[in-house]
Parts: sequence; C-alpha cells; structure tokens
Amino acid sequence: MTEGNFVDYVKVHLSSGNGGKGSVHLHREKYVAKGGPDGGDGGRGGHVIVRGNKNLWTLIHYKFKKHFKAGHGEHGSKNRSTGADGTDVYLEVPLGTVIRNTETNQVLFEITEDQEERIILEGGKGGRGNWHFKSPTNQTPRYAQPGIPGQESQITLELKVLADVGLVGFPNAGKSTLLSVMTSAKPKIADYEFTTLKPNLGIVEYRDFQSFVMADIPGIIEGAAEGKGLGHYFLRHIERNATLLFLIPADSNDISQEYQILLNELKKYNPELLDKRRFVAISKSDMLDEELIQEMSAELDKDFPDTPYLFISSVAQMGLQELKDKLWQLLNE
Repeated sequence: MTEGNFVDYVKVHLSSGNGGKGSVHLHREKYVAKGGPDGGDGGRGGHVIVRGNKNLWTLIHYKFKKHFKAGHGEHGSKNRSTGADGTDVYLEVPLGTVIRNTETNQVLFEITEDQEERIILEGGKGGRGNWHFKSPTNQTPRYAQPGIPGQESQITLELKVLADVGLVGFPNAGKSTLLSVMTSAKPKIADYEFTTLKPNLGIVEYRDFQSFVMADIPGIIEGAAEGKGLGHYFLRHIERNATLLFLIPADSNDISQEYQILLNELKKYNPELLDKRRFVAISKSDMLDEELIQEMSAELDKDFPDTPYLFISSVAQMGLQELKDKLWQLLNE
C-alpha cells in the first residue's frame, strides 16, 4: 500500500431520512357509504449506521465521497397501509476507527469488532395516520401527523492502526528497514529523516504457521506530544499496539537518553502508553565488535534494568530470529 493510499483521518457529512407523513383517508367501497378513517402511518426515515469490516485497512474510500444521505420514509396510504421505511446507509470502516463529533471533538464511540454496527443518526419517525385519531366524538378526523424530519451531522473518522507490535524510534533509526526484512511489506526507505510519513503494516511469519502484525510508525522527535514533527498524526496509532518495540541505532550518542526522550513523549501524549509491554532493539549493530557490545550491555543493564533489549542488524540479518522469539513471548505472556 502506497503512502498516498493510506488515509487515516477524514471528515464526512451525514443526513438521516425524514419520516413519511401519515395518511388522511376515509374508507369507501360499494355498499359502505361511510366506512370511517383508514389512513395508514408513514414509514420511518433511513438510519445512518457505522459498521466494522475486518477486510478494510484504511479510510481511502471516504477520500472523495464525503456526503451520505439515507432514504426518506414513504407516506402512509389507505386501508391502514404503512409506508415503507427509508433505506439505511452503512458506513464500512476498518477495525480501530474512532468516531468523533467534528464540532465538539467528542468521541461518540469506536469500532473494534468485525460486523459491529452502531446507529450514528436515527431516521425520523413516521407520522400516524388519521385512523389513530378517531373517537366517539370525532368519528371522521381529517388530519394526520407529519413525519419527523431526519438529522444532520458532521463527523470525523479517525483510524488507529490495530497491530501487535508498534515500532517506536527517532527518524532514520532503521524502522522501515527492519519492517521490510521481517515482513513482506515494501515501505519507502532512504537515508533522510521522515522518509516514512504514514504507518506501514507488515505480517511477521513465525514458527508453525503462526504470525503477528508489526506497524512501522513515523519517527518521534522531542516535542512530538505538543505537535512537533508529525505529532498527533502518528502518536494515536501507538495506542492500539499491544507491544512497543523501541528501535535505537547503535551509533547513537546516548542510547539511554534517547530511550528516555521517547518514553517522555509517549507519557506526555498518553500516560497509559507506559503500561504497555516494551522491548528495546539496538539497530545497526553490525558496526560493533563483540568487546564493544559487552561494554554497552553492562551500561544498559544499569540504565534500564527492567526493560529487555537485544542487539540486532537488519542489513546483516543479525539477531532477527531471536527478536521474533522475544516479541512472540511478550505477545503471549
């Protein structure tokens, strides 16, 4: 999937259907001169319904079509016939989509299960026909209820990527390279910062035909929680990942400091992110010799004793199987 096709934020305008009018009709047939009122009820207007679809990965189908209108209910007719209900409109969304009111930014609900349906706008109720209003003192009412008009609203669809493992790191840390080596994904790779502008997903094949999903998320910079760099456009994707894999290059000036900056940005954005399982991978380790790896390991044991880490190299295929084992173990704890 190319970057231009990954759409994770759209605004759409919705309208539910109007209810049909109740009928004003007096029954007439041969030999029945005054059959009384028999006007039927109007049909309800169509609902606007959001439905989860596990086969969708993006909101690209709402990139160019942004207005959705449900059908109106039909009017009632004679012989107490109720008008047909208006046609419902379904908005198919990928799992992990959050629905907000655009004006208030309030979260209405989120879709996390396949075929889960939520009515976002109800259609107007149909009006009652005149036969409902007959009484001993008013045996031929010549009035009925009009239908209730539908509703209008503008909503924001916001996709948070559902993945088992999320890659977290500074720009140019080697996240896209690792994803391309461990999965069949083909992310854009280059030697400049912010090569990745949209999340990329890949399926990591594990032993015995098992697999898990890994997400490459655009790089974090200091101040991302306040909106610097790509800010909130990518931090929300991390909320859906079960395990966070921090990727820090071996040639970093201070690995521990870089790790703390990344943790601080996640904490400022959402403190609950620190409750997720974490693992640190020291990338580009093919440039280190065995003695240097031992020295760095001794320092890392002191700096973050509670977080497991591993030296890897995507290019040299170093430590990747062990990394898969560690991640699988974390995911199944």
